[in-house]
Amino acid sequence: MPLYTWLKAGTTAAAVVLATATAASAAAAPTSMPSTASASAVVTLRYDDSRAGGWEAAITAGVASWNANVTNVKLVEAAPGARAEIVIVATTGWPQATLGPVRPGRQVRVELGSQAVTQGYDKTRIAAHELGHSLGLPDTKPGPCSQLMSGSSPGTSCVNAVPNATERARVESAYANGAAALLPLDGRILVDAP
Repeated sequence: MPLYTWLKAGTTAAAVVLATATAASAAAAPTSMPSTASASAVVTLRYDDSRAGGWEAAITAGVASWNANVTNVKLVEAAPGARAEIVIVATTGWPQATLGPVRPGRQVRVELGSQAVTQGYDKTRIAAHELGHSLGLPDTKPGPCSQLMSGSSPGTSCVNAVPNATERARVESAYANGAAALLPLDGRILVDAP
């Protein structure tokens, strides 16, 4: 058999093998593969609001806001009697919280103070803002209403309880690939009086 025929047959066979392997790989791989790495990297933090009477709806809305806007960390209500990373209590003073980012197994405290509500500040914004401290965000006072962490500085008419893009990015970065386990807890208490 001439060399040309051997080369042509070998090239054709290689092309068929390559096409078959590519088609088999494409058929075996789903179009959108779930990422097990990202699913396992989500940090779950439990909160206990059993001592935050009168704030339940605001806490639920604040938690929902964070859960809808970040993917690397999820806040879930702790089962009764279970240890929570975020302990939320109602107080008569100004809202305050421990500056995180809190890690699984560690604990921070959020105090939802009625003094701010008495002065006209929105409960849901307060709850979301204080949870932001637990996730590692400091105050950005003074700041516009569009910044959740500007707290009371935009005044009582501000009811925004949604973190902006910068705030979301900072929390995502703090909890990327479970990184919160490696970050030190700041531990400062931030009091949110005007």
